[in-house]
Amino acid sequence: MGLLQQLLGGGQQQEYQDFVNRYDQGAPYEGITGQEALNRYQQIAPQLPPDVYQQSAQEAFSRMAPQDRIQLGQYLQQGAQQQGINFPDMNRDGIDDRMQDPNYLAQMAGQLHQQQPGLMSQILGGAVGGGGQMGGGGMMGGGGQMGGGNIGNMLDNPIAKAALAGVAAMAAKRFLGQG
Repeated sequence: MGLLQQLLGGGQQQEYQDFVNRYDQGAPYEGITGQEALNRYQQIAPQLPPDVYQQSAQEAFSRMAPQDRIQLGQYLQQGAQQQGINFPDMNRDGIDDRMQDPNYLAQMAGQLHQQQPGLMSQILGGAVGGGGQMGGGGMMGGGGQMGGGNIGNMLDNPIAKAALAGVAAMAAKRFLGQG
């Protein structure tokens, strides 16, 4: 967490405060670009202990509509399975009413983060389509490839942007003394 304290305590504190303020205004995906959401997530998330990551995710996911949380859960579930990470209690059909629960979804994201810290941004980088809809090729898009090469697709996905920005903003808020 030393790097996180350096980021939030040094010259970038005002930048992070601005980021948190923009996240707090309006819908969680307005006022923040997809690239900024990804950058802030990648700067902050790897520095977080598991409990702080999960608490930040729970706070962020609680701001999302239940239908958006279900879709986020499906993105995470499918992406994890493609990476060979299975959760014993997940349904095979991808529809799990528990994904509406921000606590359950935060636990799921926390498990992913612990098992493979960069995986959530990789998974959400493959989520395609405007308005939070999956494209014709499913979560991966046209060529069926998922991963770092598809990060640009995330820029148009409000669900992915809200999730990444939310975890980063809620964690930053904690360390800025606001949460």
